[in-house]
Amino acid sequence: MAEIRIRNTNERIQGEDEVKAFLDSQEVLYEHWNPKKVPELLRTKFILSDEDKEAILRSFDTEIRELAERRGYHTWDIIALSDATPNLEDLLKKFEQVHTHVEDEVRAITAGTGIFIIKGTDDVGYFDVELVAGDVISVPENKAHFFTLMDNRQIVAVRLFIEKEGWIAHPYDDPTFQKA
Repeated sequence: MAEIRIRNTNERIQGEDEVKAFLDSQEVLYEHWNPKKVPELLRTKFILSDEDKEAILRSFDTEIRELAERRGYHTWDIIALSDATPNLEDLLKKFEQVHTHVEDEVRAITAGTGIFIIKGTDDVGYFDVELVAGDVISVPENKAHFFTLMDNRQIVAVRLFIEKEGWIAHPYDDPTFQKA
């Protein structure tokens, strides 16, 4: 299950209901899908063939289509990142800049771990959302955030988009932001 760390107080929020309630208060969608729906062989595989990606998408077809219908997403794909990913450091530099989008940034984690750093309300400030397999998050349009890998540097996620071209990051200059 996801875990929250509020950066300015170091407070931790754990438990599905507590995490969901906190993220709801910050206008961030959080759901949990059953990660055991992914074929066992693919739960620890981070270099994926097109067939592997299709198998993961088939595993969550009902959940993906339901979320897409409810939230207006039109297309989806799989992203897999690990130390074996070509140009991983360049990708992470791009991801690790605070930015916004004109549509939601949605991730359904199917393997590995990742972390979204999100700018919350003024009384909360920035907070980390540590994600594991089964966690689904949607950072709303125009909400400052960034994404990075956790220490294991491995993740597979379903991404959902409104625009068929995917989202475009818009830099967000925030002098109050401090890397942890």
